[in-house]
Amino acid sequence: MSLFTRLLIAALASFAITPLFAAEVPPPSPLMAAAQSSEKMEAYVARFGRSRPVVAVVGENSGTVLSDYVIPYGVLSRSGVAEVVSVATQPGQLTLSPLRIAPDNTVAQFDQRYPEGADYVFVPAVMKRDDPALLAWVAAQAGKGATMISICNGSMVLANAGLTRGHRATGHWSTYGQRVAQYPGTQWLKNTRYVVDGKIVSSAGITAAMPVSLALVEAIAGTERADALAESLGVGYRGTRHNSDQFHLTLGDGVAVVTNTVFHATQDVGVPVADGVDEIALALTAEAYSATFRSRVHTIGSSDAAVKTRGGLTVMVDNVAGQGQRLDWVLPDWDATPSALALDKALDDISARYGKAAARFVVLEAEYPWPGL
Repeated sequence: MSLFTRLLIAALASFAITPLFAAEVPPPSPLMAAAQSSEKMEAYVARFGRSRPVVAVVGENSGTVLSDYVIPYGVLSRSGVAEVVSVATQPGQLTLSPLRIAPDNTVAQFDQRYPEGADYVFVPAVMKRDDPALLAWVAAQAGKGATMISICNGSMVLANAGLTRGHRATGHWSTYGQRVAQYPGTQWLKNTRYVVDGKIVSSAGITAAMPVSLALVEAIAGTERADALAESLGVGYRGTRHNSDQFHLTLGDGVAVVTNTVFHATQDVGVPVADGVDEIALALTAEAYSATFRSRVHTIGSSDAAVKTRGGLTVMVDNVAGQGQRLDWVLPDWDATPSALALDKALDDISARYGKAAARFVVLEAEYPWPGL
């Protein structure tokens, strides 16, 4: 079960439940859309004699949201415009449920390697938002002049580090009320995929990681480079226009949780991994099946050796094909589907296999306006 799936279970008890027939909030007005389209990161200016900017993606070892971490890493690695480093707060494996990776550096090792600091730091949603090591390192990187980019509820990490005070920011739809109450010194926005306020950049739910990552590519290497990368990834619209108010929990969601957890056996699903696997497609797919309340995801490889993804992440293998734990079924090998469209593909299969109620949990977790619902 993914980190956000557990949070959604808690949300069913702590957030207002909207009737099934609740009307959706209309999309943002043209004026709002025009204002949102002006969100743009400042063009990269080289520091410390670097030929390319250093981009760090940091996670907290015990629990970090998978796509929040992997999408920025994958997009920036694939762009070729930056040196991208995977970082964890402590030694050992980094849990990106349902995956596990071996990061490049701990925060201490990163500081030794780059004493001047990163140029950009991506901060995903984590289980321990108040982890002292994470907060201290994030604050230190900001103090060294890095642009801090939060994904989803990574903005609450930035807030806990005191970095969003006096700034505009956003986060996952489900924590809006909590953020407003806990961090009144921040102007929390809804209905936008990301917000740029100087060196504090924040994005909405999981799938907003893609456009904000492309926005950074644009800041570093220009619009043409970002557009070409977006096309290769299967990303159409990459602006900030978004209707977060369409995402809400309903009575039907509560019924679906009970039905899926009490009346259906949880299936064990294998996701094939091998050297060169597309980490973006892998993350979106694994996270989708983990959010259904119907399945558990396990990586499956030809051996128990860790694999290197296309962008260079080291991913652990849970099961060796034909050995060990019995799996209920295994996803087919990866095809040429563009990275960003892997989520739509997974949602189509989840809807056919488990029903639209299960697919809806994926949509809520990812804050993704899937047309299939």
